[in-house]
Amino acid sequence: MLNEIFNEHNKQMELLLEVKYSLSTLKQFKTTHSHFVEFLKFRYKISDIPVSDIDIETINNFDYYLRTVRKCNNNSTVKYLMIFGKIIRIALLNGWIKSDPFRFYTQKVKTVNRTILTEEELNTLLHKTFPSSRLELVRDIFLFSCFTGLAYIDVQQLTKNNITTGIDGAKWIFKNRQKTETPSRIPLLPIAESIIQKYHQDPVCLNQDKLLPILSNQKMNAYLKEIADVCGILNSKAP
Repeated sequence: MLNEIFNEHNKQMELLLEVKYSLSTLKQFKTTHSHFVEFLKFRYKISDIPVSDIDIETINNFDYYLRTVRKCNNNSTVKYLMIFGKIIRIALLNGWIKSDPFRFYTQKVKTVNRTILTEEELNTLLHKTFPSSRLELVRDIFLFSCFTGLAYIDVQQLTKNNITTGIDGAKWIFKNRQKTETPSRIPLLPIAESIIQKYHQDPVCLNQDKLLPILSNQKMNAYLKEIADVCGILNSKAP
């Protein structure tokens, strides 16, 4: 059954955390598994399926579910399917299925053209008053990324231990980049430091040893589009 293969794979990943896999990669596999189980319940009224029953129709239906019910964009959908495909290929390599149904899956990740914010747009974002605390939080996380140059995954992993006072007396962020594994030393600018201070008593920061109470990447992207609309910034400029 598919759940058994998924669970066994994820358990092996947990044993190899920080050796071969990152926590974010493990979360992606667990999220994909969770989405597929919910898809089975939604579409077929079941919670598991024999791996031999998975065909291109099942795959395309899962793709459609992610885009419509889960509201995933194209690239998120394709990345979930790529992870799912890795599980299917495990079954193929073990001889549990005779052919790979993903050979018929044709969707691709699309290149996203991003343009930078103008100084005026950045100032608008910085001084905008939002009607809800969640939009304010997402704005603050985005600004923190802007003033540190850190990607979402790197901001998500930050703890108080990443903040160090340098020999110049100024505060710095010391962090190994997730994607490149290269060490970074980033000066903590006043705006970024003020954002840290704003949330240092947040329950997520206190209970989970996080520098900032960051939301999931999917929620961040969705709320950033809403923020772009509120601020009159073109959506193509929102991450």
